[in-house]
Amino acid sequence: MAKMTDSAGGCVFRPSAKDLCAFLSDYAGWLFSCGATCVRLEKNVGRIASAAGLRADLSIFPRHLHITVSDSCRSFLFTAVSSIHDCPVNFAMNTRLSKLSWDIADGNVDFVCARRELEEITTAPAGDNGRLPLMVACANGAFCRLFGGDAVAMAVVFVATFAGFIIKQVMGERRVDQRVTVVVCSFVSSVLAAADGLFALGSTPSIAIGTSVLYLVPGIPFINSFCDVVDRHYICAFGRLMNALVITACLSAGLCGGMVMMNVGMF
Repeated sequence: MAKMTDSAGGCVFRPSAKDLCAFLSDYAGWLFSCGATCVRLEKNVGRIASAAGLRADLSIFPRHLHITVSDSCRSFLFTAVSSIHDCPVNFAMNTRLSKLSWDIADGNVDFVCARRELEEITTAPAGDNGRLPLMVACANGAFCRLFGGDAVAMAVVFVATFAGFIIKQVMGERRVDQRVTVVVCSFVSSVLAAADGLFALGSTPSIAIGTSVLYLVPGIPFINSFCDVVDRHYICAFGRLMNALVITACLSAGLCGGMVMMNVGMF
């Protein structure tokens, strides 16, 4: 389908208020789910609405989004409620969705193309999953060294992280609850890392066990929670903080379970 263009050569982005409300509802739900802060959500949604000559008011809650689209005089109102998608943090999707808002604002895409691109972004595969476990394992091995681990501990942490992250990817693809996934992955990683001490392979076994689960620490939810507090989105900040604390508790439960199973002293 050919793009509609204005006299200046830019694409015409003029959907009806009802169509725009439905589009923004889907857009905002995915943007929030993939790890965007509330302030980014407000700016991107406002940018798209302004490109259409309309106004969008956004109410953000931990599990739902309420979007109302109107004109400047509020002579008509269309409201949509969107559920937050249960998906892991995805910076690639976050970046592409933000770029889409700028493409719309700059007149590079019309509404039909924007809807098609949104569908492509949200249904695209996660990327090169083959190299990601290797990169995460290398990073976690580097953390082990940073905390004083020896070469053997680094190797053990590398193997434990690689195995745990593969399991994390498989369970994520099968849409297993994130909390269950964290418990299982931390348990597996801690059991494998305990080999350093059980077989007397190195001189820093406690560091190997402690750093083997660092890849599961929910850093992004903690950071987003702080950012939302700064921007006075207190409800979302509290929700994200509680989610991060629950994930941390699941990580600790899996780690302790692995240490108990391998008869490794905690103190």
